[in-house]
Amino acid sequence: EVQLVESGGALVQAGGSLRLSCAASGFSFDDYAIGWFRQAPGKEREGVACISTGAGLTYYHDTVKGRFTISSNAAKNTVYLQMNNLKPKDTAVYYCAADSSAPTYGCNAGLFGDYWGQGTQVTVSS
Repeated sequence: EVQLVESGGALVQAGGSLRLSCAASGFSFDDYAIGWFRQAPGKEREGVACISTGAGLTYYHDTVKGRFTISSNAAKNTVYLQMNNLKPKDTAVYYCAADSSAPTYGCNAGLFGDYWGQGTQVTVSS
């Protein structure tokens, strides 16, 4: 069974850090682009960071550049999102997704259709 399971979401104060994890089972990350996406209430889902481990590519949304880092651990089939200097505007449900043909560049949620996780809540208080 294919699954993506996110974890690591929490309530944190502004300026704090969190690390989200996305553990995959049933397929290998090497053949997929993996992305972290977020959706705040009343807003569209947006791409935060994407990685293509096979091609060695990463992409970040402008609003998180310099603060967030996406990485992967092939041995654990897990992708991480290290989030530093968190801001209240980062509050959202964060999802990871995988797609075998989506481009890393642009991290477009609409192009990730293969697998999605259930999401993890990140809340940043001011």
